[in-house]
Amino acid sequence: MSVFVFSRPTLLCVIFCICSILLFPEFVTAGVTRHYKFDIRLKNVTRLCKTKTIVTVNGKFPGPRVVAREGDRLVIKVVNHVSNNVSIHWHGIRQLQSGWADGPAYVTQCPIQTGQSYVYNFTITGQRGTLWWHAHISWMRATLYGPLIIYPQHNASYPFAKPHKEVPIIFGEWWNANTEAVINQALVTGAGPNVSDSYTINGLPGPLYNCSAKDTFKLKVKPGKTYMLRIINAALNDDLFFRIANHTMAVVEADALYVKPFETDIIVITPGQTTNVLLKTHHNPQQTTFVMVARPYFTGQGTFDNSTIAGILMYDDDHHNSPPSSSNNISIKNLSIPTLPPINSTSFVSNFTNKFRSLASVKFPANVPRNVDKHFFFTVGLGSNPCPKNQTCQGPTNSSKFAASVNNVSMILPNTALLQSYFFKKSNGLYTSDFPSVPLVSFNYTGTPPNNTNVSNGTKVVVLPFNTSVEVVMQDTSILGAESHPLHLHGYNFYVVGQGFGNFDPKNDPANYNLVDPVERNTVGVPSGGWVAIRFLADNPGVWLMHCHFDVHLSWGLRMAWIVLDGKLPNQKLLPPPADLPMC
Repeated sequence: MSVFVFSRPTLLCVIFCICSILLFPEFVTAGVTRHYKFDIRLKNVTRLCKTKTIVTVNGKFPGPRVVAREGDRLVIKVVNHVSNNVSIHWHGIRQLQSGWADGPAYVTQCPIQTGQSYVYNFTITGQRGTLWWHAHISWMRATLYGPLIIYPQHNASYPFAKPHKEVPIIFGEWWNANTEAVINQALVTGAGPNVSDSYTINGLPGPLYNCSAKDTFKLKVKPGKTYMLRIINAALNDDLFFRIANHTMAVVEADALYVKPFETDIIVITPGQTTNVLLKTHHNPQQTTFVMVARPYFTGQGTFDNSTIAGILMYDDDHHNSPPSSSNNISIKNLSIPTLPPINSTSFVSNFTNKFRSLASVKFPANVPRNVDKHFFFTVGLGSNPCPKNQTCQGPTNSSKFAASVNNVSMILPNTALLQSYFFKKSNGLYTSDFPSVPLVSFNYTGTPPNNTNVSNGTKVVVLPFNTSVEVVMQDTSILGAESHPLHLHGYNFYVVGQGFGNFDPKNDPANYNLVDPVERNTVGVPSGGWVAIRFLADNPGVWLMHCHFDVHLSWGLRMAWIVLDGKLPNQKLLPPPADLPMC
């Protein structure tokens, strides 16, 4: 038996350290490992007076909350008990050296097949705030999604007063039909898919929809308190306006990155984005119940779910007669429903998004690349594919199907994961590294569209050396209608250094870039009929998808991939895949 003998000073130091950990755990900064298990199972759920079987995590809709601190390691075992293939994406997580855990099917992994499991293993490095997780295959994320909340380290705090309470608010969409059947039918016919039957707040449609007063999200608050609302847009295909009657909000965070606070009574949020706001409740409210509403922002030419979701803000106040808690039914007939901007109010959206600025402080600097190694100009928008022979299609014409593309390349997903092919040097024609850095044919992008709307189809990537500084200008096009596109980049945050309407002017527009405190995000809305410029440093080796977060556009091919090569140092290299990586 070994006996350890400490000198008196060493013993005192050990005792002091143990006591410090016990008495002051907030000063311990080492991350811990947190284990979760996701069982993918079917569950019957009733909404809008209709019961349907949906795919869930652990029988919950929305799915369970994943909670961690900055520096923690997450080990999440996903077991697939359903007939659908599944993969889970941890939206916004940098996945430094852990690209195998990113989740998009056929990009960083083959999907998890029926009866199989996969352990997502990653460490949260340098991030804190609100993110989310969701399925990343076909339209499975219609029901497979949930919040991913990252608290600061124990010895850190928010750069604002700690709120009284924190509440996730997740917007979603509900289909009475099976969403896999919806998108599969659209891909066969070439038409736009059927739209959702309602929007939801935390899975509930609310009193403005048929038969749904009992299924209303209620946010119960106390007077004179500050609440942090962790707002997530998990809707498949819609940007949303959001407002709470007679209340203002202070925006303090976007995509798990602190921003300079600003006041607003309406927020705009695209699918994929998260926004933290501070809601200060009234000290002496004149009433106890207020309506909150969300409705789409839409500028395209297709059909969309033109409905409004409502929830209730309820004061718990001894000085007023609060609504009886025993009643689940909510009537809003006598309540004021707040107004929202017009559905196509691009000017409001532009003014709102221009308010976002990084803190750019000593503790939270804005490390925007000043010198750019590689410039890219990407057109993003819709197009068409020819209808197969002897078939009538329902796309833009009877002889075409809807498609979508980046630089006119509509990405075809391979039949095995890109990351595996790259890592094991077995591309063998699975992909080519000749993705165009500029459009092969230039035209008046936001003017009269060209007669030929056909896209090219392929699996092309951009290869970047490690630590390359990159600028990407993403230009919306008017082909089949100008439209806002929420572009999400996996594995990275980026700085939004500029945006505008019309065609990007490479001579004059860069002079107006904000290189001092541009907002840092992982998802940005390309303005309808305009452009946005982003910059990032390619410091995370692997294969990273960039795509529109409207799932209909993603299904039509509006996506591309970056391969970032290894650096020279050990911590600059992608690690080998885990032993349980799913096979195709």
